[in-house]
Amino acid sequence: MGLHDVMFYYFAAVVVVTALLAVTRPNPVHAVLFLIPCFFHVAGLFVLLKAEFLAVIQILVPAGALMVLYIFVVFLFNLYDVKGIKAAHRQSVLAGIVAIAMVLMLAVLAVSSIFPGPFQELAVKTAGDNTAVVGGALYTTFLFPFELASLVLLVVMFGAMVLARREGKE
Repeated sequence: MGLHDVMFYYFAAVVVVTALLAVTRPNPVHAVLFLIPCFFHVAGLFVLLKAEFLAVIQILVPAGALMVLYIFVVFLFNLYDVKGIKAAHRQSVLAGIVAIAMVLMLAVLAVSSIFPGPFQELAVKTAGDNTAVVGGALYTTFLFPFELASLVLLVVMFGAMVLARREGKE
């Protein structure tokens, strides 16, 4: 097991742990703060796959989205006052069963050598750099989903403005 394998398992373990901590924290500020190392370690996984452009985008885009989430959700809606609400939902038992089943399935697949370890062979060797490959794919093969995502983000932006608007006293 080389350094590349050790780094992969480190990044993967930190991503799983910080994602679980972000989902299970009752305090919204702590949950948002656990997302930051999660995003950085996902970027580290992209670097291991030699996708540096995606690593930079992984840091820039979620960091911007994280700040919007932090400002609008935590401060605007004043989630500090949500102390008495029960944290468990009625779907939590089903979600736990599905999560355990998925972890067991991944463990069985890993033991049976279907997942050989770090996914270095998945890094596609292409002519040119990552930026040219990603840009070419976005504006040719994935043009419609790319434009649809921009339309959805525009609707979300308008929704955030409507929610943030204060009604004037008459």
